[in-house]
Amino acid sequence: METSENSVLKIYASSTDRLGSKLLYEHVVWKAREKGISGVTVYRGIMGYGKSSSQVSTSRYWELTEKLPITIELVDTTEMLEHFFQLIESDLVKTRKGYLVTLEPVKILLQRPGMKAETDL
Repeated sequence: METSENSVLKIYASSTDRLGSKLLYEHVVWKAREKGISGVTVYRGIMGYGKSSSQVSTSRYWELTEKLPITIELVDTTEMLEHFFQLIESDLVKTRKGYLVTLEPVKILLQRPGMKAETDL
């Protein structure tokens, strides 16, 4: 098992937040891939609010394109995640939107890359 310190970086935002013409979560995922971050997942919430919200956002089965809370979760070494956050921090600060970003230690019990299927080659 690896001995380096690992963490999870979480960015709490809204599904409609944008950086220029790109959705925030797309920007973060593609930038993380470019920088070699081990893994990223975007979760869409069904209900929530932030400190600057004037209302609670909620999911309804008949509305597919509404503003919903999201969490962007990145896992890698603490050093990689701290460096990555420094790269995107100015993008987050430039917008008028509110964000919450956390960095928490995590113990990785298993990290095994899968094998590509022949159709993926």
